[in-house]
Amino acid sequence: MQRKQDHLRRLAAILEIPQDIVLDLPRITMLGNQQVLIENHKGIIEYTPLLVRVSLNRGELVIIGQNISLGSLQSEQILVEGTITQLNYDI
Repeated sequence: MQRKQDHLRRLAAILEIPQDIVLDLPRITMLGNQQVLIENHKGIIEYTPLLVRVSLNRGELVIIGQNISLGSLQSEQILVEGTITQLNYDI
C-alpha cells in the first residue's frame, strides 16, 4: 500500500496534480478558530454543539469547541462554524 502511494505521489509531482486529488486525501482549511472547511470527506459520524466527528478516507477528524454548527453540508465539503478549541486528526 505504501509503495503504491509513493508511486502516486511521484506521478502527481511530475504531472503537477495536487496530491489530495491523486491520493484521495482530505483538504482541511481553518479560518482562525471560527471555521473549518473539510473537503473530500466520507460523512459525519457524530454532531453536537460541542463536537463534530467527520469520517475521512483514512481515519476521522474530531472538531471540539463551543456553539458548533454546520454552516454548509454538501456531498464534497462540510463547513463547521463556532468557537473551535481543538482539532484532532485520528488515523
